Amino acid sequence: MFRKTLQLVFVFAGICYSFSCKKSNTTGTPPVNPPPGAGYEWKFETTPAWTDEFNMDGIPDASKWGYDIGGNGWGNNELQYYTDGLNTSVNNGILKIVAKKESYSGRDYTSARMITKNKGDWLYGRFEVKAKLPKGRGSWAAIWMLPTDWIYGNWPNSGEIDIMEHVGYDQNRVHITIHTKAFNHLLGTQKGANKIVNTASDEFHIYRVDWASYGLRGYIDDEKIFEFMNPGAGSDYWPFDKRFHLLLNIAVGGSWGGAMGIDDSIFPATMEVDYVRVFTFIK
Repeated sequence: MFRKTLQLVFVFAGICYSFSCKKSNTTGTPPVNPPPGAGYEWKFETTPAWTDEFNMDGIPDASKWGYDIGGNGWGNNELQYYTDGLNTSVNNGILKIVAKKESYSGRDYTSARMITKNKGDWLYGRFEVKAKLPKGRGSWAAIWMLPTDWIYGNWPNSGEIDIMEHVGYDQNRVHITIHTKAFNHLLGTQKGANKIVNTASDEFHIYRVDWASYGLRGYIDDEKIFEFMNPGAGSDYWPFDKRFHLLLNIAVGGSWGGAMGIDDSIFPATMEVDYVRVFTFIK
């Protein structure tokens, strides 16, 4: 979720997290030589290597999910406080992430940002999430991936993969985007695509990214809408040769989600997730 990662605004202040202070470089893994053509069929295992079907009522599985916690605005002037599980629940096979209008730790809204970091981290694979998105002006939902180790440096140098991003004021438009040092919204060069999904907040849809050494492809309901091929020009262009983890969250307001203001009548705003599945890349 590209603006969310401006929590890494610490980059510009010269401050970085301990795991992301490694010196940036431009090595990167080149694509397969010769790279496959645009019509090449990338292959993945048919049985998930990692999955959460949310079949156990109660709280999300702590062996698979942790939380980013806090209300510092996350670099985007977001208004929510991300709690440690108070805004998540599992019931009848569905995970619910709920953004609420309530005072908490100095903020006027609460929500959750679930992460698989150090519980599910992958280099390449098919990442598939079946979800129903929140509705209403001020919500900003995302299904996305960040690097676990930040080998190439702070955001955007080590990359970001947005499997699904949605702002409530632009109802039914769903975005798939990637960010790198060379391609990011601060430069106006980010790579992505979007599609109108007429029932994005009324029905479940499948959001997917296929990630290989060759490139990245984004799908909505198995329709490919985005492709970015590895240019073989180093990590400034392709930092996607290191392990990444998944994030699920709803932000409130912020530089993008709050661009048209916030309608407090939408709360509680909920993103429902039927399943998360990760398939191993073969070739």
